[in-house]
Formats: sequence, structure tokens, C-alpha cells
Amino acid sequence: MKNTIISLNLLVIFLMISFFTACDDTITNQNIDEIIIPSSNISYSQYIQPLFNIKCTSSGCHDDQSRAGGLSLTTYSNVIADPSVVFPGQPENSILVWAIEGNAGAKPMPPITAPVTPMTQNQVQGIKTWIKEGAQNN
Repeated sequence: MKNTIISLNLLVIFLMISFFTACDDTITNQNIDEIIIPSSNISYSQYIQPLFNIKCTSSGCHDDQSRAGGLSLTTYSNVIADPSVVFPGQPENSILVWAIEGNAGAKPMPPITAPVTPMTQNQVQGIKTWIKEGAQNN
């Protein structure tokens, strides 16, 4: 009887641990690339900021401390602080787009030496669409 109670207690503990670890919603470099950004009505908080957090700030480049190139992408207000970086409604005139596409002589971002994978075409298009839709804080 005592062994049965111990076994049941261990089973309950195992199930609880399994439940809580399965509920982890942390976005990582690996699973950010599995998230498909829709073709319209892009949510900054749902798609763009998590993408910046993984691809741009977690590597220590565009966080509040490093501010590589004078740019922090940690918050919406930082992202839109310089209208030349994100030009609402005009992705083709946004330095951010030039950088992530490696256009107009801009250094490609994230750089090959970064500890993250390059942005997918869906991610690049998602950022461009978000800017084209007005770069809203939604």
C-alpha cells in the first residue's frame, strides 16, 4: 500500500512538471521562424516586436545598452523614434527595410556573424507590410 501511494505521488509530480513545461510560451530563434506573419493587418505586438526581440536585440546588438548604429529595437517608441529608420507608409524609404534586405549599400541585418539565423522572406515581407500599413503600435 505504501509503495502504491509513493508511486501515485511521483506520478502526480511528474504530470505537474510536464504540464507546466508544456505551457512555456517563450519564443526562441528556432520557433520564431515557424511563425507565419499574415499578409495584412500585421500586429506589432504579436509579430514585429517578438521578431525584433529574437533577431535584433537578444544578440546584444540593437538593445538599450549596445544600440548598434545608434538604434535600439526594444520598444515601439525606440523603433519609430527616427522617421528615417521606419518611415510609416513607405517601406521603400525606411532604412530598416534597406538593412534587412541589404539594399542601398546598407550592411545586411542581421549580420552573418550574428548568433541568430537570417530573417525569412515571410519575416521581411511582414515588416514591410507593417510599415506600409502605417507602422502602427497594435
